[in-house]
Amino acid sequence: MKIGYFLSSEEYGPAELLAQARGAEQAGFEALWIADHYHPWLDVQGQSSFVWSTIGALSQVCSLPVTTAVTCPIMRIHPALIAQAAATSAVLHSGRFVLGVGTGEALNEHILGDPWPQIDLRLEMLEEAVEVMRKLWRGRFVNHYGEHYTVQHARIYTRPDTPPPVYLSGFGPKSIDLAARIGDGYISTKPDAELVRRFRDNGGGDKPCQAGFKAAYAESEDEGARLAYEKWPNEAMPGELSQVLASPRHFEQAAQLVKPAMMKQAFVCGNDADAHLEMIDNYAKAGYDELYVTNTGPHWQGLLDLYQREVLPGLR
Repeated sequence: MKIGYFLSSEEYGPAELLAQARGAEQAGFEALWIADHYHPWLDVQGQSSFVWSTIGALSQVCSLPVTTAVTCPIMRIHPALIAQAAATSAVLHSGRFVLGVGTGEALNEHILGDPWPQIDLRLEMLEEAVEVMRKLWRGRFVNHYGEHYTVQHARIYTRPDTPPPVYLSGFGPKSIDLAARIGDGYISTKPDAELVRRFRDNGGGDKPCQAGFKAAYAESEDEGARLAYEKWPNEAMPGELSQVLASPRHFEQAAQLVKPAMMKQAFVCGNDADAHLEMIDNYAKAGYDELYVTNTGPHWQGLLDLYQREVLPGLR
């Protein structure tokens, strides 16, 4: 299994994300995920930089492959513009770039005043958006008059030799089936073998499956749980709330339902290498090919050191 590092655009500013990327490569991580948000989930997280600027800068500070986890190309930014951004990113990263896409959250996508569609409509929009992007990556002039998007006489000139792979995120049956049908790979966050099996059995075959989990490095498990609860209580929120709430204030209200003790279930807390190895094993047994870990709190260098010293050698 390939082990990567997840850059949290919601919690760290762009300069710190670049420092983490450099450190991750030095520590022996093999790839990067990066979040694409307009807002953080909670005000206390404090950041949400424009991901395409950071992706460009990443190409100048490390050589690790980069995947967006994930970009929503259906509302906030037209898929024709995402296609150009992804093509440029793939050129800058010498082809080591994957466009991870999904149906997004109201938190980020409602900002231009559009109504937030139901999931079936969002999946329909996502499928057409991927079609538009792939047409543009062929390098010819494109005219597209679809149900949701119009493109007139558009051509992308700066393109990589090979179009960027498109991986789709999915958690429910319909989104997983769409990923299997049109995606070049699959993205999730759950160590659930049934999700991977559904993707593979419904057309995904042996295409790559990526996943990610959160950690909170600290000198003790309790201190890590405290940091996780301070910054990311929303991680333990149930159901579809993360898709439908519209602002960080709403997430703060809903996060009051989360108890501090729940963070030890949602995060790997503390500095125990065995706990990380156990979590990684859970995802390996579920069938994932790549796994990305992110840190919350100020001690990200401690997490990188732990992986370099104990976790990655333990896997090898």
